[in-house]
Amino acid sequence: MIKVEGLTKRYDRTVAVNNATFEVQKGQIVGFLGPNGAGKTTTMRILTCFMPPTEGSAEVAGFDVLKKPLEVKKRIGYLPESPPLYPEMEVEEYLAFVARLKGIPSPEIAERVKNASERCAISDVSKKLISKLSKGYRQRVGLAQAILHNPDVLILDEPTAGLDPKQIHETRDLIRGLAGSHTIILSTHILSEVEQTCDDVIIISKGQVVAKDSVTNLTSRLRGAEAVAVEVEARGGTLDTTAVLDKLQRVDGVAKVTHRDARDGRHMFEIESQQGKNVRADLARAVVESGWNLNELRPVALSLEEVFLELTAAEKKEVTQ
Repeated sequence: MIKVEGLTKRYDRTVAVNNATFEVQKGQIVGFLGPNGAGKTTTMRILTCFMPPTEGSAEVAGFDVLKKPLEVKKRIGYLPESPPLYPEMEVEEYLAFVARLKGIPSPEIAERVKNASERCAISDVSKKLISKLSKGYRQRVGLAQAILHNPDVLILDEPTAGLDPKQIHETRDLIRGLAGSHTIILSTHILSEVEQTCDDVIIISKGQVVAKDSVTNLTSRLRGAEAVAVEVEARGGTLDTTAVLDKLQRVDGVAKVTHRDARDGRHMFEIESQQGKNVRADLARAVVESGWNLNELRPVALSLEEVFLELTAAEKKEVTQ
């Protein structure tokens, strides 16, 4: 649905996007992440035909952004960080106005406005002035205008910025509900939002794409070895954590053992294995045979925040030098 190859954008001596290449498949929700100034906004502006690339190519729904910009715009819905709203207009009036701007035939406008309002859960405020709406409802109205023409691709820039936790949850559910019928690129600084909403993640740093994969694959690849969390409890008395550390460290294939937490007599240990070693069964056996209770044994992945910091660390080091 979206294909970017060797995309480069220069401003005089500044390179905003440097040879970026990635693809987004139909129906996916993809998180687009990067530090401030990494090139996210420039890339999104190129995809939405607001500016041309210096080099490389970008296609949306099979149309080149340089050769067929009008065809691309017909197939894209865009929600910028600050929705393009007119506060003096009623919601329904505003959406009808936007529908005319998007070239929707007059006989279809009322039905398109009704459908978009229902999908974005704003039918109950259709007769209200936009200036009277809460921040959450204004975001929904902005999303409704983006899907009026039923675009193949939705590009959402910080769609939950400034919302309270309840509104964030509602907006997240709304975005997930749009997946499948739309391909969605979601640019946000809220990493937990990407983990809970997106299928894949694109991370850009200094204008270059440094990662494009699922969150699970990224965390596994960066850790390079399996890590598991083990909760151990004494069957009576107090647990000797030194003995547990020693016992777990002696398991074949274990590289490192760390005591992470203790609560109500239950102790959590994190174990990193050597590359290519699966130590779960041996860890469980070591705990049980030592006479301790094994309350939990589960895999541990890097958080998306850790992945993000790891992949963009080089940029930060260069800035501080």
